[in-house]
Amino acid sequence: MKIKDKIEEEAIQIDDIPWKAFPDALSKGGIRWKFLHASPEMGSWAAIFDCPAGSSFNTHFHIGPGEYLLTKGRMDVRGGIEHGGDTVMAPAYGYESANARHDKTYFPVDSEFYMTFLGPLSFIKDDGTPIVVVTWDEAQRAYL
Repeated sequence: MKIKDKIEEEAIQIDDIPWKAFPDALSKGGIRWKFLHASPEMGSWAAIFDCPAGSSFNTHFHIGPGEYLLTKGRMDVRGGIEHGGDTVMAPAYGYESANARHDKTYFPVDSEFYMTFLGPLSFIKDDGTPIVVVTWDEAQRAYL
């Protein structure tokens, strides 16, 4: 048996990466993103998102858990506190458990957050039918 090579470390200058439009089929309101890293050995990926006031992500659920850091603005998760979800104001940290369903993640003001996805993210129709499953490799392809 051969000992496997170590995965190389990586350092990214975020300002050197261009903003790209997040797919309209998965969001509304002009969300942009920067793909930062993929970790095939863990099945994880990381990105930073720029979310204009009034933008939102479409219905999705986290097949694996995720962690985010809201660095600017406000995020209403699962409808916000008024609808039984969470409302977070920057600076804020959040953890999304595996199988957490978000019918709407809404940004009422200009916002920005970093997120690490520890597994795929599945965008779904209202009845739960998958539209697309975003894995670490699909996220990379979508950004190219």
